Amino acid sequence: MKSILLATLSLPAFALAAETPAALPLWPHGAPGSESRAAEPEKAEGSNVVNIHNPSITPFVPAADKSTGTAVIICPGGGHSKLCLGHEGYALAEWFRDRGIAAFVLKYRLAREKGSTYTIQDHAMADARRAIRTVRSRAAEWHIQPDRLGILGFSAGGELAAFAAMKNDPGKKDATDPIEQQSNRPDFQALIYPGTSGLFNAEKGMPPLFIAAGYSDRPDIAEGMATLYLKYKAAGVKAELHIYANAGHGFGYRPDAKPSAAAKWPERFTEWLTDSGLLK
Repeated sequence: MKSILLATLSLPAFALAAETPAALPLWPHGAPGSESRAAEPEKAEGSNVVNIHNPSITPFVPAADKSTGTAVIICPGGGHSKLCLGHEGYALAEWFRDRGIAAFVLKYRLAREKGSTYTIQDHAMADARRAIRTVRSRAAEWHIQPDRLGILGFSAGGELAAFAAMKNDPGKKDATDPIEQQSNRPDFQALIYPGTSGLFNAEKGMPPLFIAAGYSDRPDIAEGMATLYLKYKAAGVKAELHIYANAGHGFGYRPDAKPSAAAKWPERFTEWLTDSGLLK
C-alpha cells in the first residue's frame, strides 16, 4: 500500500487530472539493486518523471467485453535521464485502451540521470524484461492472449524494446516466483525513433518489427532505421518501416497534434498488427 501511495503522489499533475491508474511495482520488495531505495518517491518535472528506484507498470486495460486480447508495454523516452510520460506514455496508453488494446506504461530505472548508479543493460533492461513477465503472468486477469504481448519504445525506450527482442528467455519453470516462470520474449516490437541503432541486430526467429521515424532526425535514426529494416529483411523477419518526410525527433503521440502523416503513426501501427495476425 505504501509503495502504491508513493507512486500515486509522485504522478505529474496532468496525470492525476486524467485519473491515471495506480502504478504496480514490478518487484513487491524492491527491484534487485534498489531494495534500499524502493520507498523513495519519484519526482515530477512537468509531464516528466525522474528519481525512479521502484520500477513499475501503469495498466490501461479495456473492459473484458471491449478487449481484443492484444497488449503492449510502452517504454517512454527521455535519454535515460528522465521519462517523458506525456506524449510518450499515458496519452498513447489511453488511445490503445480505447481501441481494445491493453497498454502498460513502464517506469524504468534511469542510467543517465545525474548521480545514477544504474546501467541500461543491468537495470533498465531488467525492468523491461520483468514487465513482460509480469503482464504475461496476469494475462487471464487482464483478458490478454499471452502470445499477443508486445513492447513499444520511444527514443531511449526504443533501445529497451529492441534489446528485449534481441535477447530473451523462456522463463525458469522451477522458479519460486511465478512471475519468473514466464517468458520475457515479446511477440512483436515497435521502435519509434530509437537511438543507438548501431547496436541492434537481426536474427531469424526474432519478433516482427514496426518502425516509425522522421526524415529530419539525426543520422543514427533517420538512416539507421532504414539499415535496421534491411537487416531484418536479410534475416527473414517481417518488418515494416515508416520514415516521415516532414518529421524529426520526438513527435510521439499527442491527441491534439496538428494533422500530419507522422501524427497518425498509431493508426498505421494497428493496421500492421492486424495484417500480422496480432490484432483480431
